[in-house]
Amino acid sequence: MNILNTKSVILFAFHICNIISGLLCQEVLAGVVAIVSKEAVQHQGITLTMEGIVNLQLSSKSVGVFEAFYNSVKPIQLITSNIEVVKQGKVPGGKTEIPFEFPLHTKGNKVLYETYHGVFVNIQYTLRCDMKRSLLAKDLSKTCEFMVHCLPQKAKLQPTPVDFTITPETLQNVRERSLLPKFLIRGHLDATNCVITKPLTGELVVESSDVAIKSIELQLVRVETCGCAEGYARDATEIQNIQIAEGDVCHSLPIPIYMVFPRLFTCPTLETINFKVGEFTCNKYKSNSATVCGLPMADRCDSLFLCRV
Repeated sequence: MNILNTKSVILFAFHICNIISGLLCQEVLAGVVAIVSKEAVQHQGITLTMEGIVNLQLSSKSVGVFEAFYNSVKPIQLITSNIEVVKQGKVPGGKTEIPFEFPLHTKGNKVLYETYHGVFVNIQYTLRCDMKRSLLAKDLSKTCEFMVHCLPQKAKLQPTPVDFTITPETLQNVRERSLLPKFLIRGHLDATNCVITKPLTGELVVESSDVAIKSIELQLVRVETCGCAEGYARDATEIQNIQIAEGDVCHSLPIPIYMVFPRLFTCPTLETINFKVGEFTCNKYKSNSATVCGLPMADRCDSLFLCRV
């Protein structure tokens, strides 16, 4: 996180002490502003600006359908704060570190949502440091993102295991079902109410298959909903796809399911007036030599509810 001014050889950076593990709501954002220069630096003041924003947008297929969305929904500002770290003056040569602290206090009844990077919903918190300089010298600025974690829920999470069966009759993206080979796959997920910091686990068993299997994959899909009073657009996008088996696996042999939720692209289930995020589903893909039209065969399991405990 450095900015180098080649004319005056100034190294301008800042470090957030608690950015790695993330912050809980009502905590303090702390760090240092570091200035490294061979000579003394004249400035017009150093300021820090913290901002938390929710950006919403519709997919291309929904453009024109919800015209009121673009007129009524603007970026939602969750938190904003500005402080002057150093007044106008001069920073001595060498390395200077200036500590700072920012309390995470929202305005009014607004709530800090957990950091989330989606396709149509984006919840982001940033900290920008600015050094104003004279007209003949270029201003220095650096922006850094920090992560916010929501408070863990107090209620104890009850495990909700679910069993699934995959057969030609349960597949969803097949047009000519009569051309499919016969197969039977059973399994279970240990929970559909999942703790976001713990992996999704379960088991899968291939009971029978008329043709050789090439691979079995597990796909994590997120469903994002955004809109306004006129209507809501609901779009599903893939987060990640992992292979849990390769080749013609042994029949009646349990295959473990283990998937870690990626931190930035998932968040605890969240629903507000203008958007909803955190509805996730898992798809099981089976690829074999008799795949119709070259497409894999997929079976969708129940939705996952994510939370933090």
